[in-house]
Amino acid sequence: MKKIEAIIKPFKLDEVKEALHEVGVSGITVIEARGFGRQKGHTELYRGAEYVVDFVPKVKLEIVIDDAKLEAAVEAIQNAAHTGRIGDGKIFVTAIEDAIRIRTGETGPDAI
Repeated sequence: MKKIEAIIKPFKLDEVKEALHEVGVSGITVIEARGFGRQKGHTELYRGAEYVVDFVPKVKLEIVIDDAKLEAAVEAIQNAAHTGRIGDGKIFVTAIEDAIRIRTGETGPDAI
């Protein structure tokens, strides 16, 4: 099993969700986040005053998936979240030792 963590632009969430659904991903956790990478935030003008926005709004997706579906899920996220502009996001993949469904006690891939 693997865990996919993807940081994407908020307006791309629906497209990514649909793309993941098409490749058979059944569960996603979505967390509203703020942060910055190479773009280091940006400057905005509000009522004539200029101010720096250090943390840009982002959405973090967490998906635990069976190894067989990993490549298709990562590709779906990458294609759906891509705009070609700075700040498109990142995808991280890590190994998951075990998963346990609290309600039934199922473990491993059966729990996801």
